[in-house]
Amino acid sequence: MDPLLELLQASSRRTPAELAHALGTTAEDVTSRIAAAEAAGAILGYQAVVDHSKVENRGVTALIEVKISPEQGGGFDRLARRISQYPQVRDCMLMSGDYDLAVLVDGKDLYEVARFVSEKLSALRGVLSTGTLFELKVYKQAGFIVDHGEQEERLPVTP
Repeated sequence: MDPLLELLQASSRRTPAELAHALGTTAEDVTSRIAAAEAAGAILGYQAVVDHSKVENRGVTALIEVKISPEQGGGFDRLARRISQYPQVRDCMLMSGDYDLAVLVDGKDLYEVARFVSEKLSALRGVLSTGTLFELKVYKQAGFIVDHGEQEERLPVTP
């Protein structure tokens, strides 16, 4: 991957001058490269990585495994795009394994996610089955270690 994109992924708040210094180039070059990457669709957007354990009313996140029937001439793409349009869906990815899609969903509570699965997702033509896994605790998110304020404890070593 482009070193500039790697730096932006690690911290998109860096200024063009800071990025230029890290890359050994000019701020103008960095600004131009960022604009080109945005225009080409390589950079989809910018966002903060939030430690939800430190936010009130954080809601719940669920990973939904979805088995779908591929469509003739379109495979999985059309249904995956349709699922991606729901506002509750944070991420939707085609996967290898027992399920076809991994869908990351946010909701205000367990019931809202359950309603989404039963009333919207499972009701779509082509969805064969779903499996819902609820997030319990996050240890690493988007490349960042989540600090829960716990002391690192050495595990005892026995012969």
